[in-house]
Amino acid sequence: AYSVHYLPVDEQNTTSQEVFMMTRNIFVVLAISISIALTYDIGIAEKAPPDNAHALNNVNSAKTVFDVNVGKADKLLLYLTVIRKTHDTLVAEGLKPEFVIAFRGATVRLLTTETWSFEEEDQVSLNNARTMLKEFNDAGIRLEVCSVATGLHNVDNNTVLPELRLVGNTFVSLIGYQSKGYALVPIN
Repeated sequence: AYSVHYLPVDEQNTTSQEVFMMTRNIFVVLAISISIALTYDIGIAEKAPPDNAHALNNVNSAKTVFDVNVGKADKLLLYLTVIRKTHDTLVAEGLKPEFVIAFRGATVRLLTTETWSFEEEDQVSLNNARTMLKEFNDAGIRLEVCSVATGLHNVDNNTVLPELRLVGNTFVSLIGYQSKGYALVPIN
């Protein structure tokens, strides 16, 4: 380890001309650095727009199973929105997505016709999520709910939203879909 000691100019045997030159050089470097930073910040040097070309090169199918395990209404709505955007992006890239969304854990409490026990803000998120789930179902996206989770979270299977298919165990579903070549996207 070393330390830097700053001495008065006269003790360093440095002339005022040398001090001036060092100060000027520091300001020149600083000015160039600021110019470069501003150039990139204001967009003079444009970046390429984001794309998925590398990831989707030679991809012919988009078989995906989403493993959803969230316990909050706003988080459920957020991730359903991202799944929809993912679907739309794949369609725009010329692929036909084959999606399965498997809901497990505390998520099952959010997927029922019983909403009276939720706060008003959560009810809004749940209504928006339900609308999105209907759209997914109409688009052919398979929606599965774990009956192991409904049992563990005391959810009456008769209250599960009609767009959702009750399955024995979503872990078994996840194993099966991955064995069939579906990519797993975990959402927690």
